[in-house]
Amino acid sequence: MIAVAIADDQALVRAGFVSLLAAADDLAVVGEAADGREAIALAQRLRPDVMLMDIRMPTVDGIEATRAVVDDPALAGVRVIVLTTYELDAYVFEALRAGASGFLTKDVDPDVLRDAVRTVHAGQALLTPSVTRRVVDAFAASSPSAVDPTRLDVLSGRERDVLALVAEGLSNHEIAARLHLSPLTVKTHVSRCLQKLGARDRAQLVVAAFQGGLGP
Repeated sequence: MIAVAIADDQALVRAGFVSLLAAADDLAVVGEAADGREAIALAQRLRPDVMLMDIRMPTVDGIEATRAVVDDPALAGVRVIVLTTYELDAYVFEALRAGASGFLTKDVDPDVLRDAVRTVHAGQALLTPSVTRRVVDAFAASSPSAVDPTRLDVLSGRERDVLALVAEGLSNHEIAARLHLSPLTVKTHVSRCLQKLGARDRAQLVVAAFQGGLGP
């Protein structure tokens, strides 16, 4: 059973997500929060597997709440999916940089929502290359100084190759086929990229790849 917590300042939105998630036998909503401060306390108390986190909330917004959850060593197993009204919300990329594992729009299809929770719980990035490209482009256009082209210098040539394909949205098996490597070797390269770049999961690897100029 995957434990899910929901943070959103609108009670109707929370109720809607609770109802959608309750339809799945492998998902259970264990708690709700109405603002970022409550979300942080909820995560610390319940340590859910996945948190659905609204970006725009009073008291403490979803970006700061996400950062607080991700930066807490005691909450290392908690994955955050940020919720936004629009795909190109100006704050989405900041939330990803803060450590979110992906994002969903609030009008998400029920099956997509449930699969998204499962995907993030499994350690995968909840980012499609096309949407990520638009989000990163929008962020870079407004804050070009945040893009550090030297960040990837710590990676080997092969690790850069693997990272570029991660940014394209390929799985380890797909990367292995593309580069004529074994899936285990690719997994090792991905792990090294995570370690060297200080990334929490594949979502942050995608962000790092785009910032370093390796995006598709």
